[in-house]
Amino acid sequence: MADDSIFIGASRKPDDSYQRPEQLLLKYGNRHGMVTGATGTGKTVTLQILAEGFSNAGVPVFAADIKGDLSGIAAIGTAQDFLLKRAETIKLEPYDVQEFPVIFWDLFGEQGHPIRATVSEMGPLLLSRLMNLTEAQEGVVNIAFRLADEEGLLLLDMKDLQALLATMAARADELSARYGNVNKASVGAIQRSLLILEQQGGNNFFGEPALRISDIMRTTPDGRGAISVLAADKLMMSPRLYATFLLWLMSELFEQLPEVGDPEKPRLVFFFDEAHLLFDEAPKALIDRVEQVVRLIRSKGVGVYFVTQNPLDIPETVLAQLGNRIQHALRAYTPREQKAVRVAADTFRPNPDFDCFQAITQLGTGEALVSTLEAKGIPAMVQRTLIRPPSSRLGPITPEERRKVMSASPVASQYDTAVDRESAFEMLQKRAAESVRRDDRPADDRRDRDRDDDRREDKGRWTLPDFGQGRRDDDDDDDRERSRRKPSGYQRQTVTEAAIKSVVRSVGSSLGRALVRGILGSLRR
Repeated sequence: MADDSIFIGASRKPDDSYQRPEQLLLKYGNRHGMVTGATGTGKTVTLQILAEGFSNAGVPVFAADIKGDLSGIAAIGTAQDFLLKRAETIKLEPYDVQEFPVIFWDLFGEQGHPIRATVSEMGPLLLSRLMNLTEAQEGVVNIAFRLADEEGLLLLDMKDLQALLATMAARADELSARYGNVNKASVGAIQRSLLILEQQGGNNFFGEPALRISDIMRTTPDGRGAISVLAADKLMMSPRLYATFLLWLMSELFEQLPEVGDPEKPRLVFFFDEAHLLFDEAPKALIDRVEQVVRLIRSKGVGVYFVTQNPLDIPETVLAQLGNRIQHALRAYTPREQKAVRVAADTFRPNPDFDCFQAITQLGTGEALVSTLEAKGIPAMVQRTLIRPPSSRLGPITPEERRKVMSASPVASQYDTAVDRESAFEMLQKRAAESVRRDDRPADDRRDRDRDDDRREDKGRWTLPDFGQGRRDDDDDDDRERSRRKPSGYQRQTVTEAAIKSVVRSVGSSLGRALVRGILGSLRR
């Protein structure tokens, strides 16, 4: 064991002895990797010993716990006989048991601290993927995000998005003229998808306080990296939510972390269990996004490790980015399984001591074919390896032990209580209430308001000075009463006619009437 590497196990020689240590160099830990194999062949234990190794090297880890078995990493291991025998076989001396610093997370807030993200952070692409929307419906979601930006509407939780979509349906004609077709049927389909997502627990995920990336990149005072374990046994009942959340987390890491080049050890290692869920029926735009993140996040110091049953579950463009590979046993009973074994064998640098294709089908539990990056980043020759025993507990911890770990967590008081601040839902409600109040004002008030509006519109037009000024309030009342008796086709007087009538009312002498006749005569001519 060395300070610059993680001990994985010992490789098997032709004479069936295990002497050569197989290690993962920390400086290549951010070159990504994969752990594959059939169910029951030891993938979870391999993930556990890798997480232990990174933690002891001071590297924070984020991993999903699909079955609950990984939770044992928070408890001290037990030196059982079969573990001691394996340690002796691979020359692991000394074999120490220990517990590791763990932070439990859970999107539903039941077996860990709640994880939340805002709708705005998720973005239209991932949100459309989460709801399995069509291209036309995805276009409506993009318009919704654009409208929210232009009108200053915060999209934090699901009710914000639902309220915004309802407003879009009411303003469909106006928005269609500005952004393109906003079909009410598409809006309705999106609302139904949101309802399904809400029933699956999506409303627990969207909201505040949102997860801070720094809280999954913690180290302890003794220099070990914290291991964030996501409870995913219930989450797996909503596989699209699970895959979209982990992709969102990778995207957030990519966008927020600064460039660091090739550090001596990773800043964070991310394990994506059941990785095939990320790519099942995924549109090309999403796969391109994953490829981009995997290719470029390395320079941010983040290593991504995909854990899945079959190498065929990962697209070739992504598979080509994975330098550190651990392959457990695969079965080859059907043509598709045989193709998967062939693909897995072809991804390794060949070893003349054995047939890789045959070895994959003959590996026992706890054995794997291992090829990691060695000097200058070149893949090492594949070796048949017996995986080391973990230092922490094999199997899950008890609910009481989990609660104890959670109560001592450094983030115990930061995420447990949801926050619902003013956002799009409340702002749109206020707008609707103000509109109702305006419509409910008495008819006389509305006419007064309309007349005031007309007067404001007349500003800047030609008027006769001093005409119509100094009128009494009862004059306005008389005018209002006369206006009620006007026929529907009545047109508003012109400024000139109103001025002349005012002159007639104010001038009572014969000289005044003569003056008015003179004015009228001039106007006629």
